[in-house]
Amino acid sequence: MATRHDWSLDDIQALFHKPFNDLVFDAQSLHRQHFDPNQVQVSTLLSIKTGACPEDCGYCSQSAKNDTGLERERLMPLDEVITNALAAKEKGATRFCMGAAWRNPTDKNLDKVIDMISAVRDMGMETCVTLGMLSGDQAGRLRDAGLDYYNHNLDTSPEFYGNVITTRTYQDRLDTISHVRDAGINVCSGGILGMGESRKDRAAMLQELANMPKHPESVPINMLVRIEGTPLFGNEDLDHLEFIRTIAVARILMPESYVRLSAGRTDMTDEMQALCYFAGANSIFYGDQLLTTDNPETDKDRQLFERLGLNMEEKIETEIKAAKTCHAPAEAVGENPGLSPS
Repeated sequence: MATRHDWSLDDIQALFHKPFNDLVFDAQSLHRQHFDPNQVQVSTLLSIKTGACPEDCGYCSQSAKNDTGLERERLMPLDEVITNALAAKEKGATRFCMGAAWRNPTDKNLDKVIDMISAVRDMGMETCVTLGMLSGDQAGRLRDAGLDYYNHNLDTSPEFYGNVITTRTYQDRLDTISHVRDAGINVCSGGILGMGESRKDRAAMLQELANMPKHPESVPINMLVRIEGTPLFGNEDLDHLEFIRTIAVARILMPESYVRLSAGRTDMTDEMQALCYFAGANSIFYGDQLLTTDNPETDKDRQLFERLGLNMEEKIETEIKAAKTCHAPAEAVGENPGLSPS
């Protein structure tokens, strides 16, 4: 199957309606064409600035508009970030992701984050940050610092988005992704399942990602973590087979992307995670916490990997360090940096 960027909503909904066995078989077959089926990329996520975010995301404990009891914290000092990154590397993580609860970073704060990026890359790890909305100039500064990935999730479909967030628009998110892509930084973008959206919404969210001129290199698929004090706390559980279907559809639509199991893994059985890997997931967040929510303990993940015969992907440090000089803007390598608004 050729990689496509012209998926219709009907095409994607037809995939969701396929018999489960056929869908997962197709996803696994395609996965094997592009990846080692028994290898998983491992990232670690650290909150470098927690709480008091001015956005009103209905799922988020860090929103100043949600009464979750989370205390506001200042930007983490560089030495603490280094300590956490070293611990993550020792446990096998190859990518270190840093998240800050900002609507958008100030240039002064960006200076401090750039110092963190440089320090982590000097350890031989890939770097990823999620800092909210970016301008084109800010994306360029992150590229010049050697940033490997920028995370900015679409969260859901354009049609359902206003039910979850009102303080920034869907186009704001697309604009930031466009700035990141124009700068030549790898894009990490996905969504959250279980927020009350329909299957059609899930298909529409994946359509937005799959029809970008270049697919996101990393596609995190989150299962809603219901946090007391947030508007979505009382939502019903998402059917686990529906989650696995979404993983399989994401793999078929974006065959060369890493599809990551992100938030919500504490509510997944080992058997559910095993089916996710079979459906094409090949990346996870590793460590006891994701920003402010719990994550399976590292030892538990290792034990599951051993039971399933999975290996953690390894990166060659010299290749990562050499890449510091290879972050050219997208247009410099002949790629269309734009994003489809459809």
